[in-house]
Amino acid sequence: MKAVAITRPGGPEVLQIVEQATPVLAAGECLIAVEASGVNRPDVLQRKGHYPPPAGASELPGLEVAGRIVAGDAAELAAAGFQLGDAVCALVTGGGYSEQCAAPIGQCLPVPAGLSMPEAASLPETFFTVWVNVFERAGLKAGETILIHGGTSGIGVTAIQLAKAFGARVLVTVGSAEKAAACLKLGADVAIDYREQDFVAEALAATNDRGVDVILDMVAGAYIERGVRCLAEDGRLAIIAVQGGVEAKFDAGLVLRRRLSISGSTLRARPVAFKAGVARALREKVWPLLASGQLRPVVHQVLPAAQAADAHTLMESGRHVGKIVLSW
Repeated sequence: MKAVAITRPGGPEVLQIVEQATPVLAAGECLIAVEASGVNRPDVLQRKGHYPPPAGASELPGLEVAGRIVAGDAAELAAAGFQLGDAVCALVTGGGYSEQCAAPIGQCLPVPAGLSMPEAASLPETFFTVWVNVFERAGLKAGETILIHGGTSGIGVTAIQLAKAFGARVLVTVGSAEKAAACLKLGADVAIDYREQDFVAEALAATNDRGVDVILDMVAGAYIERGVRCLAEDGRLAIIAVQGGVEAKFDAGLVLRRRLSISGSTLRARPVAFKAGVARALREKVWPLLASGQLRPVVHQVLPAAQAADAHTLMESGRHVGKIVLSW
């Protein structure tokens, strides 16, 4: 099979098409003939040598795919509601940039009705991440307010739509007027241009000085101190990435007085059983909203797999709104 490999740590040019053997399936896995592969920021970190795959995972980049099941134990597939030939998308720990990818059956989800393969490939990484951090860990409820940093990122466009679908009020930070408009079109209630505005002051103004209930933070660093200041009583700060650095200072007294919670998590190294549980929750509560059109994938651009370097260049530029996808 053809695959996109990281030939050495470095810039986008180190991504090259190579020939590799088809993956050997382990128990509980199926083989997917990949038609599209999602591109995510962790892929960029792995390419640079900063995010090695977990032990036993494929060395190839790629955390999400869409395609058709071409191999797997029939009984195991049937127990999960699948059979050979089914169109699925899947969350994987690596190996997604390839023509064929091994995936745990429990981490597969059917391609929602009406969606293309590139659209389906854009779903798993962001929907799993948002569901775990916003709804399971931070416990966002209808009627609450969430502040989402990076509103036009893949995570951002997913979080906006999911939060609105479950009855929350949504504030986002963005880096331009054009990105603000894109977030408002997706349903965000308030878009804050962090280059021109202080998001703490704007979040407090938008909530009559009460503060927000939940913050989804992929920046960390100095944003943590600022986030603590704009959380309401019993507010929850969920950190999912550290683009702004790993060190932070904040007012611990404010955390105590307002009974705030700060949590962080990564998904890639979590056990299959945990991720399979997330997949079941998504299939029950979110996939019907995709099939009905209430939620929709936001795909910025689809590029041939041979242009993976261009996809990473686009990702690092920050010009995109939504997801970048490779096609095979």
